[in-house]
Amino acid sequence: MTVTPEQLAGMIDHTQLKADATKEQFTKLCDEAREYGFAMVAINPYPVAQCKKQLEGSGVHVGAAIGFPLGQVTIEDKVAESQRAIANGADEIDYVINITELKAGNLSYLEDEMRQIVGVCREQGALSKVIFENCYLTDDEKRQAATIAKKVRPDFIKTSTGFGSGGATLEDVKLMKSVVGDAVQVKAAGGIRELEDALAFIDAGVTRLGTSAGVKLVDALRAQI
Repeated sequence: MTVTPEQLAGMIDHTQLKADATKEQFTKLCDEAREYGFAMVAINPYPVAQCKKQLEGSGVHVGAAIGFPLGQVTIEDKVAESQRAIANGADEIDYVINITELKAGNLSYLEDEMRQIVGVCREQGALSKVIFENCYLTDDEKRQAATIAKKVRPDFIKTSTGFGSGGATLEDVKLMKSVVGDAVQVKAAGGIRELEDALAFIDAGVTRLGTSAGVKLVDALRAQI
């Protein structure tokens, strides 16, 4: 698949999720997102209002990470956090599933959690992304989560937070795609820092890339062309 620098930029969620990020770093993040035409800035909920104001009129979305990075809060907390983030200007919600309940085989909990958060996003016109954190899951657990997603239909399922013991892999992307097909889009995130890897994920069917190296990736493709 041939991808232009503009198309690549439009697939990138430009990411700043570090605990010690400064307001100046968020300003730089938004400036870069506007300049390069990235799909979204991926941030924690607190700086959503700042980034929304700075990106006004740019077409770049603001995305909030919910239950991040562990997913170990109640459904009610994740729903409330999603609602507040959207009220503050978030256009997209990336939330982490409850891995404990998945490993316990409590698939009804996972489905309820997903339905509630995806429902909030639909009601408010925000995109929804469900983070599996695949590095902690067996292949069967990944399939179970993807099967629920195929039923509930979030906008995306996502490989990783970037804060776990491992990030995106082609094997995981192919497994996820084999379950959801074209019913749900797949986002790869975690450790994507080289152009060769980004293009391989796109070839495997990924339509979003979560990375803090977006500027580097687009510049590398421009230089290659």
